[in-house]
Amino acid sequence: MKTRNDQRSRAPGTDPHGAGNRGSSPVRTPAEARHVVRHTLVALGPLRPSQIDDLLLVTSELVTNAHRHGGGVTGFGLKVGHDRVTVSVSDASRNLPLHELRKELRPGGFGWPIVLRLCREVTVDTHPDGKTIHAVVTFDR
Repeated sequence: MKTRNDQRSRAPGTDPHGAGNRGSSPVRTPAEARHVVRHTLVALGPLRPSQIDDLLLVTSELVTNAHRHGGGVTGFGLKVGHDRVTVSVSDASRNLPLHELRKELRPGGFGWPIVLRLCREVTVDTHPDGKTIHAVVTFDR
């Protein structure tokens, strides 16, 4: 898995990685995002259920984190390749996700490590109106 933080500035509403138009996302909730992903995966043909579950979990975690830590989803997109799907979620916060190791057990804080574990590559692009996280889940064919 590769990660990088990219501090490049982009004009609002433009995203070459597929996040769609920030500020006008039809996706607001994790359930809506999962629905879009399921609908899109039909075009890929048969996939292993565990691969579908991984992509749905990553999608849910990114959208949930956008709500909890970023002021809500401002953009959502999918980019489908032969052996991968990139899910992109934008929010209004420029704060980068944190991955903190904890000694004590307490609720929350597991979503970002799950995303990092399940994805081949995760990138974070910050822009003047927030950030976009791009998470690549690969599929065996």
